[in-house]
Amino acid sequence: MSIITNFAGALSVGSLLLASAGLTPALANDFVFVNKQGDITPFCGKDPVRVALIDGYGGNSWRKTAFAEIQDEAAKCPNITDVTYADAGGDAQAYNAAINGFVAQGYEVIVTFTDFGDAAIPAYRAATQAGVTMVPYFSNLGGKLGVDYIANPYEDAFAAGKIFGEWVGKTIGKGKTVFLGGLPGSASSVTFLNGYKEGLKGYPAVELLDDNFIVTNWNPADAQKAVAGLIAKYPQIDAVASDYGVTSLAAVKAFEAAGVKVPAMAFVATNNEYSCKYLDAKAAGHAWRQLALSGTTADVRFALRAAMSARAGVKNPEPRALVAFPFANSEENLDPKCDPKMPPDADLASSLPIDKLKKLFAQ
Repeated sequence: MSIITNFAGALSVGSLLLASAGLTPALANDFVFVNKQGDITPFCGKDPVRVALIDGYGGNSWRKTAFAEIQDEAAKCPNITDVTYADAGGDAQAYNAAINGFVAQGYEVIVTFTDFGDAAIPAYRAATQAGVTMVPYFSNLGGKLGVDYIANPYEDAFAAGKIFGEWVGKTIGKGKTVFLGGLPGSASSVTFLNGYKEGLKGYPAVELLDDNFIVTNWNPADAQKAVAGLIAKYPQIDAVASDYGVTSLAAVKAFEAAGVKVPAMAFVATNNEYSCKYLDAKAAGHAWRQLALSGTTADVRFALRAAMSARAGVKNPEPRALVAFPFANSEENLDPKCDPKMPPDADLASSLPIDKLKKLFAQ
């Protein structure tokens, strides 16, 4: 598969892909779309390697798929003997303790989702100083490469948020909008929201009803309850942006339950139930307008490749910045993929082979 290795190439390919979905480039740095991946095998080496993946909050299908993705990527290196998972359940102390525990057990590689942002850097630094190849991923951290962690591939959430804001502004013209995030204070949700605000700047007729993101805990029940509260509070909501497809699906259900027309939806990380629901609504003639960027469960593969290349001392040409690719855009007649035979939680934008995706959700 092709790899984008320089600024000019990244911008050129990125512009083409965004343009194909009716979007304009929102990035000014070197990046790669998550469906354009490199080869891990030159980085495998021969020494046995154990890998640990730690989530600050692992209670959703996105995290489950991401773990399956890193297992799939690790299987390409015969010398990776173990891939272990830990879920801190939203507890920062448990998250740091898990890092310390894997260090004590002698794991060579620790990959972590950056749920707690820069607050976890001391734990990352301690692991790095202990000789572990430490790779936090998803949010762009403020630490120092080579000192606090070996690598930090990140989803350019600001760029995605800006794309959302520009799309919403162009799509609705004027009206009112909200942004749904995850856990209280989530670093990635804050970044998404800041990008959303930036994208909306060019559309002063679009009002952001709440300056903060709406907490959903990335949980469908909490999200539906939160959106029901928004519907009761605000008589007009014309667009909803979200950093998780399950959250957006819950929002759609909340509007339907309230007997209110579903507003324009912009979100990242979709799922099969959402896609099938949208296509059913379109067939019935009452689909809402939507933009979906997806494929982010593959981010963890970039993290593992960064870790293994560092251990092997071989330069990894993949840039740090990752961007979800356009998966659906109603304004450009780009429909999402739907497979009624697949489970509701399946993300058909995943990089997992379809047979492995089916097996994952059959468990």
